[in-house]
Order: sequence, then structure tokens, then C-alpha cells
Amino acid sequence: MTATEGNNSTKLNFLGISGSLRRHSANRGLLRAAQQQLPEEVQLEIADLSDIPFYNADLTEKPAGVSRVLDQMGRADALVLACPEYNYSLAPALKNILDWASREPNNALLAGKPLAIMSAGGGMGASRAQYHLRQVCVYLDLHPLNKPEVFANAFAGGFDAEGHVTDATIQKQIATQMQALIDWTRKLKTS
Repeated sequence: MTATEGNNSTKLNFLGISGSLRRHSANRGLLRAAQQQLPEEVQLEIADLSDIPFYNADLTEKPAGVSRVLDQMGRADALVLACPEYNYSLAPALKNILDWASREPNNALLAGKPLAIMSAGGGMGASRAQYHLRQVCVYLDLHPLNKPEVFANAFAGGFDAEGHVTDATIQKQIATQMQALIDWTRKLKTS
């Protein structure tokens, strides 16, 4: 029996964060699909970034929304980042919450934390944004899965008008990635 097989009943908490603030975005839809693909012992909560101001070191107190999301990060065993592509790079809302989190003492909310990255975008499925996000992850000492990757073309079908994933292939890719994240998280927790 492997370490992963021995810990299959261990409860895990994941936090999903979308770089898109639109309620019906395909990236938020990817996170909702991920919630549906998880086994009973794994929970995925989706963070709300709509009230998060830009990071400003002059602020003497953290805004309430920032504290809420940082608390969610602190409880999460792993992160699931849905990364849209804005102008060939990652969305400012996603980068901003990572900037806020990185300012915690000793980078305690991010250092060593496993994560999965998924994207819905144009023809390349936001691959350029994912590449830039991976560069940010190096500095933040996050541990992203290398594979499997999830890139979805948000404009070629596969999503309904409310951003829900309707394509079986995309759903299967998400399910495969979520299982890999479960295994990766359990492996990092035991090492």
C-alpha cells in the first residue's frame, strides 16, 4: 500500500480562486466544475475577490475582504487557480490577491502550498497567462502541478451563457487534474 492509498480518507480543503470577477465567467465555471468532480472527503470553497482593493503597503489595516480571503487561504490544504488571460498575461485580480497573501509574515499562507492551475480563454486557452503565473509561483514558493494541464477555449462552445462547463472532455480534464492535485497534496503533506 502506498502512502497515497493509505491516506485516501484524509479530509482535504481546497480553495478555488478565479482571476475573473465576472459572475458568469468561464474561469469561475471551471472552479464550479472542479467542485463537482471532487470525492466526498475533499471540499473546494470558491473565494470572492470582488471587494479586494489593490495591495497598498500604506494601508495600516487589512480591508475586511482581504482578511476573509487570507483566512480561507490559511485553512486551505491546496489552491486551485483559474487564470484568465488579459493582454497576454494573468489577470490583475489574481495577481493582486497573491500579492496580499505574500505579505504575510514568512509567506506563511503560500510557501510550500500545492496548487493546480486551470484556464479558459481564447484559442490557446490562456496558456500565456498560465506561463506567467508559474513564474510568480516560483518566487512565492508555491508548488504547482506540472501535469495534467487544463486549457479550455471559452469561445468554441463547451460553456453555457452562465459560464458552466458543458463539454464532457473539459469535465474529464478537470476531474483528472483534481485527482492529481489530491495525490500531490497528500504526498507533500507526508514528506
